[in-house]
Amino acid sequence: MHFWSSARFPVPLPDGHRFPIAKYAMLRDAVLAAGLAEDGRMHEPAALRREDVLLTHDPAYLARLEEGAMPAAEQRRLGFPWSDALVVRSLRAAGGTLEAAEAALERGVAMNLAGGTHHAFATHGEGFCVLNDVVVAWRVLRRDGRIARAAVIDLDVHQGNGTHALCAGDAAVFTFSMHGRRNYPFHKVPGSRDVELEDGTGDGEYLELLADHLPAVLRESRPDLVFYLAGADPHEGDSLGRLKLTFDGLMRRDRMVLTACREIGVPVCLVIAGGYGRDIRDTVQVHLHTARIAAEFV
Repeated sequence: MHFWSSARFPVPLPDGHRFPIAKYAMLRDAVLAAGLAEDGRMHEPAALRREDVLLTHDPAYLARLEEGAMPAAEQRRLGFPWSDALVVRSLRAAGGTLEAAEAALERGVAMNLAGGTHHAFATHGEGFCVLNDVVVAWRVLRRDGRIARAAVIDLDVHQGNGTHALCAGDAAVFTFSMHGRRNYPFHKVPGSRDVELEDGTGDGEYLELLADHLPAVLRESRPDLVFYLAGADPHEGDSLGRLKLTFDGLMRRDRMVLTACREIGVPVCLVIAGGYGRDIRDTVQVHLHTARIAAEFV
């Protein structure tokens, strides 16, 4: 299976920062050690081209990002201090989603070991999300005539408010999110279909809800490509998740999504989205399980 990793482009963060930047290198190494990306199938993405970013993001926002002109309040909303490395990584990580999506169209399944930055809006970033990689990839592929319709299956524990806002009113893309009702973001943006979960939701209820909604999502969206945000943060060991899914429950989640897509012959681009385990190794393990399951569908 083909994977994309931007782990060689980390962002320097202050001591004690809650964002687990180390997970990307740990995940890349785990995928390689597991033999999932043999024969040169671990790729380093190119940076997104400026013209591709501007299909989704406002020129003034991109200029502030590129020039280091983001005010302190904007940096706080984003959750990261500005740095040149932040710009480089953001463009590379989002480039990985575009390249993985292109590969998925050719091969059926491909995965970016980053991405899923679904809190990024046209005019600003927030919640550790600088560029909305999935929407950028969708719009580039549509512009280039590669696809006409897409579905976003967002199973990160936090609602993809930026993705929903960017796709609002676009009948060619369907946004589906299952997320914590009381969790960030506290102002939700309606998507095509939202399922809100109570704190403490566990495997049984979660999987029943997903099984109830997923067929309708795929039937109504009629996608040429699915973007699957396979967040690790519904895991019971996540410090920000508030849900109680086990490793087994999350593996069943991933297999359910990929099986449903395979049954109707639609390719899938996977991105890892969030994960903030109290033990970072748990987060990496969830993402590695996703990669293993995805490799079964190649």
